[in-house]
Amino acid sequence: MAERQSITVRAELRAGRGKNDARRLRARGMVPLTVYGDGGEPVSAAAPLRELAAILRSGAGHNTIFTLDVDGVGASEVLFLDRQIDPVKGRLVHADLRRLVQGQEVEVTVRLELEGDPAGVKDESGILEQLLREVEIRCRPSIIPDAIHADVSGLRVHDVLHVSDLKVEEGVTILTDPETVVATVAVVREEQVEERTPEAEVAEPEVIGKGKKEEEGE
Repeated sequence: MAERQSITVRAELRAGRGKNDARRLRARGMVPLTVYGDGGEPVSAAAPLRELAAILRSGAGHNTIFTLDVDGVGASEVLFLDRQIDPVKGRLVHADLRRLVQGQEVEVTVRLELEGDPAGVKDESGILEQLLREVEIRCRPSIIPDAIHADVSGLRVHDVLHVSDLKVEEGVTILTDPETVVATVAVVREEQVEERTPEAEVAEPEVIGKGKKEEEGE
């Protein structure tokens, strides 16, 4: 796991509510936020889109732990709980954040990355198929991995890698069903092409009628 950078985002307390207030914030380049957890009341705030977008684009993505410093409230370590993305512009328009409590584990989703060149692909002309892209885990915030890496180099044709085969560091518990298939090496099947004979291609059309009867001789 890569060393985590210390990130602080300064936010302002939201006084207003509703769609009009949210629209005005977005016009200023701010994102409406709601902060939950730690036994306290939810806090409505707004933070710069540029800084939040940079966090989501980082290696840890939505699992990045950062400090949110809200004017008049104070600073706390937070993690993305949920986020809303504009389907047209692809821009973050709202986020829910979770306050982190010292010593308390969290449940998050992390991506799966396959490593290695499967034997079934190299030697048997198979195709590697990744059927699962993320797994849900529980651990302390300080040890959330950026990704879980799975070695598939030993997979031959028809071999299957399950969630139960994944290796994680101590303190990380995988919550996804252990029988879920992560990846497999499938067989490449060539389609049978029906051969057409030259005779079939140039066959005479079927006669479906007769011409006018010839007149009898003169």
